[in-house]
Amino acid sequence: MNQLLFERSTGNVGPNIFARLQTTQLLNSFRPAPEFRFDGGERGSAVRDGDSAVAKDTTSTLWAHQSGVNALALERFDGRILISGGLDASMRIWDLEQCGNPSKAHTFTPIATIPRSDKTHKFGITHLSFYPFDSAAFLSTSYDHTLKVWATESASLSASFNLGSKVYTHAVSPIASHLLVSCGTQHPAVRLVDLRSGSNVQSLAGHTGAILATSWSPRHEHVLASGSVDGTVRIWDIRRSGGVIGMLDQEDSLGLYYNGLLDPSGKVRVRASAKAHSAPVNGLTWTDDGAYIISAGHDRRIRVWDAALGKNTLASFGPSIRNSQLASVTMFTSPVGLTHPGKELLFWPNETEILVLDLHDGHVVTKLRPPMANLRSIGGAQRTNKNRIASIVWRGSGGGGSSMGVGMGGSNMAGAIFSAHLDGRIRAWTPRLEGDDNEDEDESLDEANEEKAKKRKALDDVFKGLMGKKITFT
Repeated sequence: MNQLLFERSTGNVGPNIFARLQTTQLLNSFRPAPEFRFDGGERGSAVRDGDSAVAKDTTSTLWAHQSGVNALALERFDGRILISGGLDASMRIWDLEQCGNPSKAHTFTPIATIPRSDKTHKFGITHLSFYPFDSAAFLSTSYDHTLKVWATESASLSASFNLGSKVYTHAVSPIASHLLVSCGTQHPAVRLVDLRSGSNVQSLAGHTGAILATSWSPRHEHVLASGSVDGTVRIWDIRRSGGVIGMLDQEDSLGLYYNGLLDPSGKVRVRASAKAHSAPVNGLTWTDDGAYIISAGHDRRIRVWDAALGKNTLASFGPSIRNSQLASVTMFTSPVGLTHPGKELLFWPNETEILVLDLHDGHVVTKLRPPMANLRSIGGAQRTNKNRIASIVWRGSGGGGSSMGVGMGGSNMAGAIFSAHLDGRIRAWTPRLEGDDNEDEDESLDEANEEKAKKRKALDDVFKGLMGKKITFT
């Protein structure tokens, strides 16, 4: 670090490179932060599921949602407001700046709670997101067939849309002015809801199974990607009557132009048999710059696609990927600008752990594992919930346009990831700071010096004892 500061002061390292070196180091050093806890006001007892018997934990447990946390959303402007949705249909709003000193333990309490009722949601929350241009509103979908819009400050309902079937996910474009919300439901057509007119304005037909994932392009406001149970990923231009402009094919490593599917006039021919995965697709996201699309499926594969050419980049993430839930998977890439070009990271919720992966070659950078892998709650929720991660969110600030937040963390943290768990908890993950390492090193050095001092004193005592005695030779 001192050498790097010297290089920066002499001008050998520019400010942008210096910043990227620091943020890359932070991104590679995330670790559990159990000192930050979330207390939703519910009380229960932790029960650890062992191989032989189930024993009650003597320590009381704090639950964000005792029935299980199924969805999270964190606003990208200040990195301050966190929304959580539970399997019990309740939602809670948290202020992450309640913690004044991030070096000390803190228990967050909700600033507002939206309970289950006939006027709110009736069944479990499936997905949450903030309004793309302002944190004053957020959206929620549920198994009760509805999409709802809420006012953040008053935690009051602003609008509700009944989609007629179970809603798995929704997405809002980060750059568009059309305010269309794409919804993935049990119906095999992507539903588009217009927040301005308050109506279900369009359906994008083409899939043959339920829609588990949708994601808008951060570069082109009318381009949308959708993933289905039928294993296909379709790219749509919502302005076109036909809608679909391409399908991702796992066997295509060349791209539309080189394999003859794009003619000189710009017309794209779609292979009817093209499939992105050999099993249901339940995860889709784009990099901040819109250069790559990332898809995930039940075939335990994560694929990275060149968004311009539509080709499979053949990035291999190995056999450690786990993905089997019939639900939308939230994954994200590191914001553009925090790492060097071509060195972006992918954060993947791998059932009970978070994998930090290199986006382009697929190797595992680090594994984030929470303590106590299998817990369930009693005294309210009788169903056994293993500690599966249902959602993860990035805490960034300064977000706008396509960026999810170029600044790491908010005003009181140097970066953070929050994960929702079916054991009822929200867990925090923070990067290891330089000061933490120094403190650990100082403590170890003090212990080593103390041990040396004790040994030196013992030798001195022995030497003085021998020299103090009068020895007579006969």
